Amino acid sequence: MIRIFLADDHTLFRAGLRQMLQSFADFTVVAEATNAAETLAAIGQLEADVFILDLTMPGVTGTSLVEETARLRPDVPILVLSMHDEPATVRRALQAGARGYLTKEVSPDTLMTAVTRVAAGERYIPAELAESLVFDSVEPRATARHERLTPREREVLRLIAAGYQLSQIAERINLSPKTITTHKTHLMEKLGVTNNVELIRYAVEHRLFE
Repeated sequence: MIRIFLADDHTLFRAGLRQMLQSFADFTVVAEATNAAETLAAIGQLEADVFILDLTMPGVTGTSLVEETARLRPDVPILVLSMHDEPATVRRALQAGARGYLTKEVSPDTLMTAVTRVAAGERYIPAELAESLVFDSVEPRATARHERLTPREREVLRLIAAGYQLSQIAERINLSPKTITTHKTHLMEKLGVTNNVELIRYAVEHRLFE
C-alpha cells in the first residue's frame, strides 16, 4: 500500500484528487494539508511513502516549501503537482529536492505512474516536461537577473508583487520585519530596480508568481 500525504489549498481540487488517488489499487491518502504551515506541522511524524505538494499555497510557497519539506523529511520523496509548466520552475523544484513533477492537466494514468515510480525511489517527469527542460537548457539565452535571487528573496518578491506589506510578509513566513527589509534591499539590488513599481513590473513581466 502506497501511503500519500496531499497538500493543496483548493478544496474541490484536493477532494477530487483524493478520490482519484484512492480509486487506484494500493493507494491511500493518509493525511491532507491546505497551506504550508499545516504541511510542515504534519509531516514530522507522519507515516507516508510520498508527499504530493502544490507549489502555490498560503505561507512558505514555491521551491522554499519543497526545500523545507525535503530538509525535514529526507526519507520521503516529494512529487510536485502544480499548474506551472515553465522549465525554470520545474528545474528549481527538482533542484530543491522534488523527485518528480507533474502539471495539474496530467491524465490519471500518468498520475498513477508518477506516484508509483516516486514511491519506489525513482525520479519522474512526463516526456513533454523533460523535452522542454532539454531544449530550454540548450537554447542560448542571457542569464536573467532574477536567476541570481535566493529562494527566500524570490519568495519575498512574489509576496510584494502580490500586494503584501513588509510587516505582513514577515508574519506570513515567520521572519522579523528587519530580515524582510534586508531581503528586499538585496533583491532590488540584484534586479537593478529602485522602487516598488519597478519591482512589481519586473515580477509581472517575468511571471515570477509560482
